Amino acid sequence: MTASTTLDPRTPIIVGVGQAVERIADADYAGLSAADLAARAAEAALADSGAADAARRLVTAVGAVRTFEDSNAAPSPFGKPDKFPLAVARRLGIAPAIAVLDKVGGQSPVTILMEMGQRILAGEAEAALVFGAEAISSARHLSATGETRAWGESDAGAMEDRGLGVKGLLSPLAIAHGVVSPPIAYALMENARRRHLGLDKETYARAMGALFAPFTQIAAANRYACAASTPLSPDEIATPSERNRLVTDPYTIKLVSRDQVNQGAAVLVMSIAAARAAGIPESRWTFVHAATLAHEKEVLARPDLAAYPAADAALAAALALAGKTVADFGAFDFYSCFPIPVFNAIAGLGLAADDPRGLTVTGGLPYFGGAGNNYSMHAIAGMVERLRDESARPFGLVGANGGFQSKFAALVLSPKAAPWQALVHDPIQAQLDAAACIEPVAEAEGPGTIETYTVWRNKGVPTNAIAIGHLADGRRFIANAADEATLALAANGDPIGATVALAFDGKRNRFRIHD
Repeated sequence: MTASTTLDPRTPIIVGVGQAVERIADADYAGLSAADLAARAAEAALADSGAADAARRLVTAVGAVRTFEDSNAAPSPFGKPDKFPLAVARRLGIAPAIAVLDKVGGQSPVTILMEMGQRILAGEAEAALVFGAEAISSARHLSATGETRAWGESDAGAMEDRGLGVKGLLSPLAIAHGVVSPPIAYALMENARRRHLGLDKETYARAMGALFAPFTQIAAANRYACAASTPLSPDEIATPSERNRLVTDPYTIKLVSRDQVNQGAAVLVMSIAAARAAGIPESRWTFVHAATLAHEKEVLARPDLAAYPAADAALAAALALAGKTVADFGAFDFYSCFPIPVFNAIAGLGLAADDPRGLTVTGGLPYFGGAGNNYSMHAIAGMVERLRDESARPFGLVGANGGFQSKFAALVLSPKAAPWQALVHDPIQAQLDAAACIEPVAEAEGPGTIETYTVWRNKGVPTNAIAIGHLADGRRFIANAADEATLALAANGDPIGATVALAFDGKRNRFRIHD
């Protein structure tokens, strides 16, 4: 008798994982759509179970991670499916009774996996596929070369749309001052962390490079990476050069998530009873030991821009629910769109940046590929494969970050049998919501002190500077550079701690640095 025989036969388990990649340089490049890539990954997940035909017949539920096109209403040059989950299911020969499209954010691979598992536990389905994909690289490449594709398609079935879920990520005040993209928002938080640690720009750059250098080694060996690559040294990652331009201070392009990818990933989930009926051996089974989710305050409302309390809370709760400590884990994957979410996650867990177990199983978003909201589906797939070979410490931890350090989901996986636990959110969130918010000044006047900043660059040329700091009375301000001299001083120096003159120009706050 195995431990799994004592569990409820409705207990959801992962029985198959799959990934797909299409590189433009490949000899068999065909310019597949996101739906095509997701279907390839799902077919691989079915095959990975060892009982593809039996598993396919049991799947009656599908859950999809939102593509970037469905996340920001951006027009697709070739069209897109009106119901992405159903478009993928149709390619698989599946007519699901349940089809769900999840919210925006890198946390959604965990949340859609847990939703499908919960439906299986409730008896609404015996098996489910969750998947996602991006074909951003092909869309740009084919458009640039004048080729076209017909990616628009329609399905008549019902789909449950969870909505965008972007409310509260950025305030109108932040947007008005140019905080409109991840590289800008994360750079502001990254420099706030540097200030908190008391480090100069050069020292902090070396730390970012040292954090990510091991990621490049793993990506170089990963057959599903978005492009062939070689390992990079810390200096090659963090030092600006002709081939590694500054994007926003302090980020070079090699420190930024790579969104030009053609990648898909999928996970097959079944009840124990269904897995046994399909003949799937227990050697393919992976159990969810814990899953948690927490949301952060809007960026300007956070008391400490360098910290990530939601990640700390979600990770701590996941380990507590699983009854594990960091020492029990053989593998980790922390969402790595930029250095700071990794730094924050490992700091909360007491992990060192050079932990010999590594901090990623894929190679990370800048090097393996930042497959939109779906990156952590690749992390889950890679983690399942890793744990099948991990005997000494057969537990894996996936940390999935969304928004602007806005949403964090943690997932504990293991081939060791365990009863299913639903995603935990409300009690964690209640504690986070009890913390005080900062109310920034809409119209800032007078002297102030810069606490963090970034300079946005267009192909390496500084075009805008954003500063956040406090006025003489302690209130928070956000402002843009008032003139070219101030922009140059911010771009070429280190304005953290500088005293500035602030004025509201009728539309936004402006700051001026006196050299």
